[in-house]
Amino acid sequence: MSLDTLVSVQNLSRYYGKLCAVNDISFTVERGQILGFLGPNGAGKSTTMQIIAGALAPSTGQISVAGFDLLEQPLQAKATLGYLPEQPPLYREMRVQEYLHFCARLRRIPRAGVASAIDYVSEQCGLQTVLPRLIGHLSKGFQQRVGIAQAIIHNPAVVILDEPTIGLDPIQIREIRGFIRHLGKEHGIILSTHILSEVQAVCSHVQIINQGELVLSDTITGLLAHMQTIHLQIGLRRPPDSQTLLQIAGVEAVELLEETRFRIQHIADNSPAEKLVAQSVANNWGLYELIPEQRSLEQIFIDLMNIEAEQSQLAIQSENV
Repeated sequence: MSLDTLVSVQNLSRYYGKLCAVNDISFTVERGQILGFLGPNGAGKSTTMQIIAGALAPSTGQISVAGFDLLEQPLQAKATLGYLPEQPPLYREMRVQEYLHFCARLRRIPRAGVASAIDYVSEQCGLQTVLPRLIGHLSKGFQQRVGIAQAIIHNPAVVILDEPTIGLDPIQIREIRGFIRHLGKEHGIILSTHILSEVQAVCSHVQIINQGELVLSDTITGLLAHMQTIHLQIGLRRPPDSQTLLQIAGVEAVELLEETRFRIQHIADNSPAEKLVAQSVANNWGLYELIPEQRSLEQIFIDLMNIEAEQSQLAIQSENV
C-alpha cells in the first residue's frame, strides 16, 4: 500500500440476513483525492460510508484507514477520520463555539489546543461571525458548515461527507463545493452524493455503485473520455450536398438536421473536425458551428444502470433454465 493511500477497502461485503447490501467491493483513496461515490437510492452508498466510518461492522472484508486496520485498531483508525452524515449531528440548543468546544473534547484534543482548533475550523468554514449564535437559529447553509467543522476539528487525514449540499440554495452549494475542493488538497475526501453535477464540479475520481456492486471506477478525466461520442454537429451557411461531406476522410455518415445543419458520424479516435474546417474555408461553405457531441454524466449513469439491470435479468433467466 502506498504511503499516500489513506483508505484501503478490500473485498468489503455487508449482509442484512439474506439481503446483500454491499457485495465484494474494493477501492483506495489517496491523499489529495476527492472520490465521488455515486449511486441510486438503495444502492449501498450510505452502508459503505457507515462501515468505513466505523459506525457499522462489515460482514466480510478488510478496511485500513491511514495505515490502521479498522477492525483490529478501531480507536487509532477512527481518530484519523472525520464524518459528516446526511443529517449533521448538531445540538440546536448549543451555541456554535460551545458545540465546537464540545466536539474538540470528544476528539480528545488537549485543552491547550482546543481554542486554536476552533479558530482554525471557524476560519476554514467561514464561521467566525456566527460563533456566539445558537445553532438552531442558523440558516441551513451555516448549519451544514458547522457539521463540516465538527468533522475536521481534529484535522483528520480522511473526511467522509454524505450528501453535504442537500437542501442548500445555489449560493450555499457553490460555497460548500469550493470548501470541499480546498479541503481535498491536504486530505483524502469521500463524497457520497446522488447529484451528478456535483461529482463533475468537485471530484477528481468517481465510483458508481448499484445494487451493492461497483459498476464504474475511474478518474474524472477518464469519465470525460466515456462522455465523448463519435458525432459532430456542423452548421454551414452554404452547405454542399451530403455526398461531398461523406468524401472527407474520417466521415462515416451524414444526417441532415436542418437546412444548414448536419450531424456527422466519424471513425472513433479520428475526428474529421480539422478537415471539415479546412474544406469549409477552401470551398466558402460559411462554417458557423462545429460542436463535438457528448454524452452527459446522467446518460452514462443511466446506461450503466440499464446494463446492470439487463445482466441481472439474464442471470435470473439462466438460473431458471
